[in-house]
Amino acid sequence: MENLSSTALLCKSAKAAVNKISAIGDKKINAALFEMANAIEASRDSILAANEIDIERAQGVISEVMIDRLRLTKERISSMADGIRAIAALPSPLGITLEEKTRPNGLVIEKISVPMGVIAIIYESRPNVTSDAAALSLKSGNVCILRGGKEAYNSSLAIVTAMKSGLKKVGITEDAINLVSDTTRASATELMRASGYVDLLIPRGGAGLIRACVENSTVPCLETGTGICHVYVDKDADIQKALSIIENAKTSRPSVCNAAEVCLVDKQIAESFLPLLKETLVDKRAAEGKTPVCLKLCEESIKIIDGERACSEDFDTEFLDYILAVKVVHSADEAIEHIASHSTHHSEAIITENKETAKKFVSSVDSAAVYINASTRFTDGGEFGLGCEMGISTQKMHARGPLGIRELTTYKYVITGDGQIR
Repeated sequence: MENLSSTALLCKSAKAAVNKISAIGDKKINAALFEMANAIEASRDSILAANEIDIERAQGVISEVMIDRLRLTKERISSMADGIRAIAALPSPLGITLEEKTRPNGLVIEKISVPMGVIAIIYESRPNVTSDAAALSLKSGNVCILRGGKEAYNSSLAIVTAMKSGLKKVGITEDAINLVSDTTRASATELMRASGYVDLLIPRGGAGLIRACVENSTVPCLETGTGICHVYVDKDADIQKALSIIENAKTSRPSVCNAAEVCLVDKQIAESFLPLLKETLVDKRAAEGKTPVCLKLCEESIKIIDGERACSEDFDTEFLDYILAVKVVHSADEAIEHIASHSTHHSEAIITENKETAKKFVSSVDSAAVYINASTRFTDGGEFGLGCEMGISTQKMHARGPLGIRELTTYKYVITGDGQIR
């Protein structure tokens, strides 16, 4: 008898479930999604209990900011359920005729959207990814294999158990949603090399995880990116607008990939703007009992305000914490050049009232999401009207930006003839 690991057996079960899922109509899928959402809410107490175990084990092991990513509350569980319902309300991405043409010989050629098949997601300590990924996969007709981080395993298991009960209620195979029980590196490596079983691998986490998947996968890998996100405050910026946007982009939830990590300030306003920035992010927050932002300052900005002197690595770091690198630039062109050299191509923003400068910034900055006078925190599937997201793609092939249900499909050609031969 073949001696297979638990992860390999899971891959086989997932592959066997593909035809069962792809044949289910959208009406039944939506019914399952609503039952999954209801089951998550009904299982709230057991999910919170499991999450508390994860929180206790993570104390002293990961930072407080990362523990916030791991923590579930009644409100966050309700948001998870609402996210699933929002996905159910979306039109199906399957069976759409993307293109149609009739050839001179009479052949009718249609390009039709279809599921990917088996999608594996390797992610770290955010339990809500478990429900988001499962719901997006099911809505797009795919089977998912979820491989979460060890920090969140108990939470993820409780969530998957609830969702599977929702599938069972409407008669859909529970193999549509699969959770890897092995949280060692071996299971991640198995998924990366599961050719013939996994049709698409999506890593969602830090730079190390993403790099490992991209470099070691033998299955197609859709790279979701780390977020070294920039906010450029132009000389023609509305100062109060800029302060509000930066405060939101940095402090509303610093542990996520769409949080700002670098603030670029035009030299013409640096003398007046930087003291206000320090007052907003450091002094006021400290006075209010909030965590102040540590400002890592370039040579020019440290002459204007107090803070830590920045080193070159600070402008290439995704802090995921209450830390902001600050650099004075001499023009919008220099800001654009800096972003080109240091960005991870996730999300960048310009704050300006000058339409021509904004237009130049948007056309020159090569990132998945580029903002004019708005916070980078909006780079999110829910905020983009996608229900939720599988991650944020920073690559250019197949999909870019928030990955919703359409990005989890591929297509096939359907050719209809009347006896034509070549």
